[in-house]
Amino acid sequence: MSETNSAAETAAPHRYTAAMAADIEARWQDFWDAEGTYEAPNPTGDLAGDPELAARPKKFIMDMFPYPSGAGLHVGHPLGYIATDVYARHQRMTGHNVLHTLGFDAFGLPAEQYAVQTGTHPRVSTEANMENMKVQLRRLGLGHDNRRSFATIESEYYKWTQWIFLQIFNSWYDTEADRARPIAELVEQFENGTRATPDGREWSELTAAERADLLGQYRLAYASDAPVNWSPGLGTVLANEEVTADGRSERGNFPVFKAKLRQWNMRITAYADRLLNDLDGLDWPEAIKLQQRNWIGRSEGARVEFPVDTAGGITVFTTRQDTLFGATYMVLAPEHDMVERIIPAAWPEGTHPVWTGGHASPAEAVTAYRKQAAAKSDVERQAEAKDKTGVFTGAYATNPVSGEKVPVFIADYVLMGYGTGAIMAVPAHDARDFAFARAFELPMRCVVQPSDDRGTDPSTWDDAFSSYDAKLVNSANDEISLDGLGVVEAKATITEWLKEHGVGEGTVNFRLRDWLFSRQRYWGEPFPIVYDEDGIAHPLPESMLPLELPEVEDYSPRTFDPEDASAQPETPLSRNADWVNVTLDLGDGAGPRKYRRETNTMPNWAGSCWYELRYLDPNNDRQLVDPEIEQYWMGPREGQPTGGVDLYVGGAEHAVLHLLYARFWSKVLHDLGHISSAEPFHKLYNQGMIQAFVYRDSRGIAVPAAEVEERDGGFYYEGEKVSRVLGKMGKSLKNAVTPDEICAEYGADTLRLYEMAMGPLDVSRPWDTRAVVGQYRLLQRLWRNVVDEETGEVTVVDTEPGEDTLRALHKAIDGVGQDLAGMRFNTAIAKITELNNHLTKAGGPLSRSVAERLVLLIAPLAPHVAEELWRRLGHTESVVHQDFPVADPAYVVDETVTCVVQIKGKVRARLEISPSITDEELEALALADDAVVAALGGAGIRKVIVRAPKLVNIVPA
Repeated sequence: MSETNSAAETAAPHRYTAAMAADIEARWQDFWDAEGTYEAPNPTGDLAGDPELAARPKKFIMDMFPYPSGAGLHVGHPLGYIATDVYARHQRMTGHNVLHTLGFDAFGLPAEQYAVQTGTHPRVSTEANMENMKVQLRRLGLGHDNRRSFATIESEYYKWTQWIFLQIFNSWYDTEADRARPIAELVEQFENGTRATPDGREWSELTAAERADLLGQYRLAYASDAPVNWSPGLGTVLANEEVTADGRSERGNFPVFKAKLRQWNMRITAYADRLLNDLDGLDWPEAIKLQQRNWIGRSEGARVEFPVDTAGGITVFTTRQDTLFGATYMVLAPEHDMVERIIPAAWPEGTHPVWTGGHASPAEAVTAYRKQAAAKSDVERQAEAKDKTGVFTGAYATNPVSGEKVPVFIADYVLMGYGTGAIMAVPAHDARDFAFARAFELPMRCVVQPSDDRGTDPSTWDDAFSSYDAKLVNSANDEISLDGLGVVEAKATITEWLKEHGVGEGTVNFRLRDWLFSRQRYWGEPFPIVYDEDGIAHPLPESMLPLELPEVEDYSPRTFDPEDASAQPETPLSRNADWVNVTLDLGDGAGPRKYRRETNTMPNWAGSCWYELRYLDPNNDRQLVDPEIEQYWMGPREGQPTGGVDLYVGGAEHAVLHLLYARFWSKVLHDLGHISSAEPFHKLYNQGMIQAFVYRDSRGIAVPAAEVEERDGGFYYEGEKVSRVLGKMGKSLKNAVTPDEICAEYGADTLRLYEMAMGPLDVSRPWDTRAVVGQYRLLQRLWRNVVDEETGEVTVVDTEPGEDTLRALHKAIDGVGQDLAGMRFNTAIAKITELNNHLTKAGGPLSRSVAERLVLLIAPLAPHVAEELWRRLGHTESVVHQDFPVADPAYVVDETVTCVVQIKGKVRARLEISPSITDEELEALALADDAVVAALGGAGIRKVIVRAPKLVNIVPA
């Protein structure tokens, strides 16, 4: 604070200053904690409380989990937290039992990396970071029920994360019932013969390993050898979403390669249709719904079998089965399992030299190409590269409709992650296939009649022709003809023919892949899984949960040369032999046996997949959540058919991953009868971002924003001119402003008001420290309207306010109430400011009734000063649970409005009339007006158009 401001503010001993704000805020924060002001009672259990409060309508309001960073908070972080706090406070004042709290998502890579660098245990640094953030958040006056707060690293919490994993592991998806069921029910079907085993043997004839492998094909959590994103530089595998567009790790920017590893997966694909369909009932931004729909990627088409003489057949999924007669070659993803089975020992006679890549044999060509493809990310492989690459496998398949032999290639533009990892290539009608065919001199056949003048010989075309509004040609065999049919009819016709001949069927495919659920890290939840001497996975019984993380000397996964694609993961947990190798009695009748623990850990997403449920019943050590409590807070109800949290606020960057994963877990738990809500979050709101100017020197290096001077239309740091762009706020960009700084200079209530007043909550906005003072002045004027700055005495009087003040007050009450309910906090503050200015200009002491309602209006936004003024006004109960003011409709409607009267489009009169006037009354009034009579000059009237109460348009004869 400047010396000038400081001197001015200390001139009056009871002026609202930063020092007074600090005293007020600290006192009321202590009071709220001591009194349990924000404690929300459950209907039953250890957190049951005031039955009258519990009987009110409920509101469950949540923020997205914060991660306890060592850098602490900057002013951008609390934007959403302040917004939900304001909304929650308003909901309390409008008669709701409000659950609002905040925990910490504390597992994950940043703490582990810090531990590797410093030797500090991740728990030590994480808990220190949490304590710092708690102090910062408390200073903001957030009304959280702190009894319900927790961190995901607490064993009491991750016991239930492990328990949920076991529920998923011990479940399968019954497609007929369209829900998850216990795996024991599937075993029973195999045992009693109602479901046959794949090879027809009795269940009792299968070995333990065979049974485990068979059940693994059904389990919702399963381990498999699968292509993964392997980052040698990080020493761990990554989900697709953790790999950048240029094929590098999101953290650390290391190269990412494709590798095959045995990993845990979640069969989220079983829920693809439900994840898609249930979006319709959610109150989410349409942009977020669209991102989820695109990620799930539902497409209807057909599966088609292309026989291969030596290896059965290759199955493809296509959405254009109508073009099957135009398939002149096939392409497999380089990782496809069929590749090894179809490769011949030598190139077939007459193999085109361009197909071989210059290699002496198919095996050499495939090996070399696979190595080349492994160095590319999925994004790079799908990019429209100018030059198509690939190699012939040496094998041929048979087109099932034309009977022609078609060569089988591998190429990196086909991914295992979509469809079957194999495509039928129709080069005349697909751009990528067309480019590949040109590069490898492959034949093309036109089967869709072009709508332009290019003709039907693809060898003369410059590009592929693709259309859904065209007729089929050159598509017939002895049994079926698609010639002359439109695309839709041709699809239906060929799909039926494929099914009749046992070479295909109509099906639905999804872009969504199963969720990779393993990480080669230390700082994560251990899997409650052990392996016997035959390598069979066994779940730990519930009595052995939680399985806690052991101590290790080295927290880092073994890292490798970032370019070494052949490296294999080595996990930190595998180094603790005493923990890994154990003798246990799992209670399955086998007695004590030797086992090996799973040494991967769960990804950082695991803890945030279900945390909304723990907030409901945080101390329950007997079950995930009490059903009555879950039903009370999250159960389905009118307007919320799938239940869920009433309001969930967070960044749009979590549009897919966190939200999709949490929805999946909720649906599994719902199917198994553990919860009543099939969706975790009913209403989602994405707040914008607080941005800040980033200043860079001539080298492009960020310089401290606080030390930059503006002069002569430019910006200078230590005498050197620097550039300025608007961007993110952060420590690394040297432009971070901490909430502590603003609280120290102005107080937390000012910070709260400024962040809410900056603009619409869902829009990003630039931070300007100089503008904060505007909200500081608002609080000072409000304070002055109630408290004498010289004596500290309350100045209100017990007299009735005047008509103008009543009208201004009730209009503000009506507008602010609607704005707070609609999360339009910036306009709510504008209306409060307008009212406060009106009261200031009116002069004289405020009426008590006006002062009290003014305090109640600002209480959700500036709770500390409101609490202080409420107490000074003589009230002994907290302002937090007072009723929000209700507007008198008689004062909300303007007493009169101005009606414009036009003749031939020109304004001839303005009438002050009642807003409730009828069209007939207004017409009579307008025609009788002296100015209108004079303007008409005795002329007749052809027509009168009345739009009460604002407009009358008179058309003379």
